[in-house]
Amino acid sequence: MVFFVKSYGTQTAETYNFKSKPMNPNDTFTLAHLSDPHMAYPGGSRFSDFLNKRFFGYLKWRLRRQSEHHSDVLIRMIQDVRNSQPDHVVVTGDLTHLGLPAEFAKAKELLEALGPASQVTIIPGNHDAYVDGALDCRLLEWLDYMVSDGIKVCDGTDTAVSALFPSLRVRDGVALIGVSTAQPCSTFLAVGCVGNDQLQRLQKILVETGQKGLFRIVLIHHPPKSGVVSWRKRLTDAEALQNAMQDCGAELILHGHSHHPSRTYLETSHGRIPVIGVPSASAAGEDPRRRARYHLYRLSRRSDGWDIQVSVRSYVNKDKRFDTEDEYRLTE
Repeated sequence: MVFFVKSYGTQTAETYNFKSKPMNPNDTFTLAHLSDPHMAYPGGSRFSDFLNKRFFGYLKWRLRRQSEHHSDVLIRMIQDVRNSQPDHVVVTGDLTHLGLPAEFAKAKELLEALGPASQVTIIPGNHDAYVDGALDCRLLEWLDYMVSDGIKVCDGTDTAVSALFPSLRVRDGVALIGVSTAQPCSTFLAVGCVGNDQLQRLQKILVETGQKGLFRIVLIHHPPKSGVVSWRKRLTDAEALQNAMQDCGAELILHGHSHHPSRTYLETSHGRIPVIGVPSASAAGEDPRRRARYHLYRLSRRSDGWDIQVSVRSYVNKDKRFDTEDEYRLTE
């Protein structure tokens, strides 16, 4: 059994020992972004597992979400992602629905179907930390898909989420920076928080990766802009995160949580940062805006910056397949 090194939280981008190989002008890096699979597997759980917030979450799932989230839609998305052959895949949280042990195991199967851990990066969401201890107790299930580049693992040390994030993985000139907003919260709330310690480490990583000329993509579950989700689902320290981004900059922010597509921008002294969210990866509801989608980002370096082409792949209910809904270019 391996555990993540306890001293991780004191490290910055300079100590990750990553290879920041620049992307050649003619090269293209393709990134697939999906979110919120909400894999619900309450079977086999103990009665005591539901003597908490899970009881109400289970009832809601039985009454509504069971008809909203479909495993066959998720299976088709995974196959479509694989057919698209991206260089890397990111999943921005809520892999599980109630944070149950069986759900963490099923989510591991999903990750393995998407690709090896070197080509798939995940961050947790609030449903993965549904109750106290749910996420920390199961981190080993997903460790290989979360751990930063160049960080050693050893026996007998801390595996808390706070020791893992922010994470940093560099692939072909692209810095994938994972931020955790996952925390247990009161019944009927789904808020998230970055926290001061993580924010301070995030600022160092953003500065150092920016100085190396990397394309910085911040992965976060809760949207950092107000108005995308309701007050009860908000990021409680969004203003502090926005201030950090204002000072350090980034090229792109990808999130989940909202269960509908969104595209907003953060205005910073370094320029506008696109902030883009996708719906649930397993949704097949009647509302077209909430139906399953994932995005393909094709990144290529230009002499004056980066070219960012986005392809939106959405689920077509009548055909039971994914198709290209939209294509557009982001200027950077």
